[in-house]
Amino acid sequence: MLARIALALALVAGAATGALAQEPDLIFKKSTVWRALTPNDKLAVYGVDDPLVEGVACHYTTPEKGGLSGTFGVAEEVSDISLSCRQVGPVRFKGKFEQGDVVFSERRSLIFKKMQIVRGCDAKRNTLVYMVYSDRPIEGSPKNSTSTVPLMPWGTEAPQKCGEWLTR
Repeated sequence: MLARIALALALVAGAATGALAQEPDLIFKKSTVWRALTPNDKLAVYGVDDPLVEGVACHYTTPEKGGLSGTFGVAEEVSDISLSCRQVGPVRFKGKFEQGDVVFSERRSLIFKKMQIVRGCDAKRNTLVYMVYSDRPIEGSPKNSTSTVPLMPWGTEAPQKCGEWLTR
């Protein structure tokens, strides 16, 4: 019976991460709450590349709990996550996408909560729009952050039009 429960939890965790299982790059951490005998609470800055849009990178800052629960990986992390995305090279789309497609996903608690970075396109302004939010299956979270990447020329290359890569 326990083996079936463990298998079910593993499947749920696998479904939460999906096919976009890239590891974020840790840029740095900064302590925010000092704890005498256990690890401090920290803010951590990570970088991720958009897997479908070459030339766009996002950085996000997320709190990480210390203490005993953080040490053992059972702390439920808060939903305060900031996001900044930029064009870092010539933009090349690797395929079509839908509004709100997931760029990156990460668990924020043992089972139920996850953080997602999703992508959209403002075709009128030729701008990619990225949003980060945390969700739960039962109770959503209104905390979110948005960042935009206007598609600009890079060197002599004219910018691509994000609207041409949207599925209809």
